[in-house]
Amino acid sequence: MYLESMELLEVISELRKLNQPVPKPSRLPTEDEVRAAEAQLGVSFHEDFRRFLLEAGDVVYGTHEPAVVTPDAGHLDLIHMAETAWDEDGVPLSLLPFCFDNGNYFCMNEAGEVVYWDHNGTTGEKWPDLASWIKLVWIEGG
Repeated sequence: MYLESMELLEVISELRKLNQPVPKPSRLPTEDEVRAAEAQLGVSFHEDFRRFLLEAGDVVYGTHEPAVVTPDAGHLDLIHMAETAWDEDGVPLSLLPFCFDNGNYFCMNEAGEVVYWDHNGTTGEKWPDLASWIKLVWIEGG
């Protein structure tokens, strides 16, 4: 079910090709904006998540909307999303929520795995890395 050897760069390239035009497109963050988000949240992003933010954090595709770290991100602001998930929704601090899903969250753990956190707690549903999540959940929708 999972893509054990999926390369993040290949998936980012595929995702960029699927980017949909929107009336007010966002932009990629700067290194400084990524570092500022880490500092504000008190975490170090996994290298895969950092690369995703810097190289595909502006992509709009399908129904999933991963959080971003650029100013004026509204409901997609990573800092707001993570703080809400941790403080109000009970997501453990060991998980970085990066994509809201109808009251639940897709989160990254310290090992770089993506786990699905249900409002009733963790589900055991996970992907071995961000590349697998992007390909199987975001791009293929399953």
